[in-house]
Amino acid sequence: MHPTHQPLDAGPRRQHGFEQHYRGKHPIRTLFAMYREDWGKLALALVVYFIKHSPVWIMPLVTADIINIVSAPQTHSLGRLWLDGGLLLVVLLQNIPTQYLYIRLISLAIRRVENNLRSALGHRLQHVSMSFYTQKSSGVLQTKVLRDVEVIEQLTRQVFQSLPAAILNGLVAITIVGIRSPWFLGFFLGAVPVAVIVIRATREPIQARNSAFRYQIERLAARLTEMIQLIPVTRAHAAEADEMIKLDQRLHDFQTAGLRLDAVNSVFGAASWVSFNIFNGLCLVVAAWACYTQFLPLTVGDVVLMTGYFSILTNAVMELANLAPQVNKGLESIRSVGEILESPDIEYNEGKPGVAAVAGEFRFEQVGVNYPDSDRASLYDVSFTVQPGETLAFVGPSGSGKSTLLNVVIGFLRPTIGRVLLDGQDMAGLDLRTYRRWLSVVSQETVLFDGSVRDNICYGLPEVSDAEVELALEQANALEFVRDLPDGLDTSIGERGARLSGGQKQRLAIARALIRNPRVLILDEATSALDTVSEALIQQALERLMQGRTTFIVAHRLSTIRHADRIAVLERGRLVEIGSHHELLEQNGAYARLQALQHCE
Repeated sequence: MHPTHQPLDAGPRRQHGFEQHYRGKHPIRTLFAMYREDWGKLALALVVYFIKHSPVWIMPLVTADIINIVSAPQTHSLGRLWLDGGLLLVVLLQNIPTQYLYIRLISLAIRRVENNLRSALGHRLQHVSMSFYTQKSSGVLQTKVLRDVEVIEQLTRQVFQSLPAAILNGLVAITIVGIRSPWFLGFFLGAVPVAVIVIRATREPIQARNSAFRYQIERLAARLTEMIQLIPVTRAHAAEADEMIKLDQRLHDFQTAGLRLDAVNSVFGAASWVSFNIFNGLCLVVAAWACYTQFLPLTVGDVVLMTGYFSILTNAVMELANLAPQVNKGLESIRSVGEILESPDIEYNEGKPGVAAVAGEFRFEQVGVNYPDSDRASLYDVSFTVQPGETLAFVGPSGSGKSTLLNVVIGFLRPTIGRVLLDGQDMAGLDLRTYRRWLSVVSQETVLFDGSVRDNICYGLPEVSDAEVELALEQANALEFVRDLPDGLDTSIGERGARLSGGQKQRLAIARALIRNPRVLILDEATSALDTVSEALIQQALERLMQGRTTFIVAHRLSTIRHADRIAVLERGRLVEIGSHHELLEQNGAYARLQALQHCE
């Protein structure tokens, strides 16, 4: 048995700089800041793009020249036709290697940021305070890490692929037409204000619908996660119909938001397409008229060239216009992810001294705790001292502050007023991660994951021998049933330990605590809701676990804590009595009343 001396995570320095540069209120600035390490790759990709995309710009010129050769064979040689064909073949074939190189350069940058962004989110989720998780459901957080990052990745591809393509196409088309027939530039430039008008008219509705749609996605994800977690309870209470009513309502809200988003996108797309194709048609008619009447010195090939480049220009402008919905969607996801990366609700440990050893003395000095979303304090002016190796039990009605006190001891909550001293040091000034290496928690809801028995017991520890694991199992009264499992220590126990009984799961949790050799032990309703045989086995294991360790216990049944060194009675966040079982009974106060109530039950 040994304390957990595994190295700790280095903290925010592994945030890849995202935390320092992330500003959800300025999503465009944030997007470019994320790629500050990749500007070289992106610049090279732009050069490669210019080469690989050249067929789009060269083909109208070659096509126009071929038409002029065919329409006036007496003035052009056949060799020029073969030259045009050869040029066309070369510029088309080069697209294969340059397309690969371009996508490779873009993907290296995008995939790096996508990976680092998810890593930064995961890292941040490891450091936000526990109160953050009471405000955000796991389904919502999963949506932010998975779907929102995917949408940001799609936005990036639009910004670094479609945007440069559209801009380059437009500039090349305007440049070539300006050289060949400057008169048509007015026609070309007329398409730009149309795009601006369409984008401005639809920007706010699209942004509002994207926000509403993302909100409904988060609500649906939260409902699905909750529904899956509640399956055993739902089946036990025959509440399947009620659950489906709740799910169907969320699905209906999601569908409605999606339909509204699709509607505004469809109007936007149709308005863009119609506007620019009207311009295309006008360009063709005007160019043909100018050629026919020789109002301008245009050849038949020039008519094809003008309409071809105008088509390229209008497609480029329409591409820019069509980017608006995608960009708005991506910017909304950047703001959404910022709710995690910019959360001020952080447990700050960096730069604080670590805890190299724990004796186990705790001193609460006028501690009060206020939750941000509550009108009244959860703890008021709580003061007491616990000596190393002492067992202190907390009792009281629901809502009296017992769980809040345990969370203060663990360091999940920090006092709003007052302070807690650990071995004479204010816990507010300590690196709580190093303190928790000396602490173990056994709670009513045993937290196990889908892995082997060994994985669950040794979670977070460096290499542990089979002998140490078996000793912990033996002291937890769990070795016998583990040996009976199909693969012993290597048996997979299923998600949340689904293949084990409640008592078996609880004994594994005790073994996990034992193997860490903690100095501080938290027992939160550790024997509740168990059958008599399981409770007896677990009570024996807990007695071994508690020996020589500072122990804090919360228990509903007073019979399980009567042997505690002292018992603290809480009422509405206040410490009203503290003493041994016999001392409190003699006082005939709050503890005696609780005892009498349980005897009546």
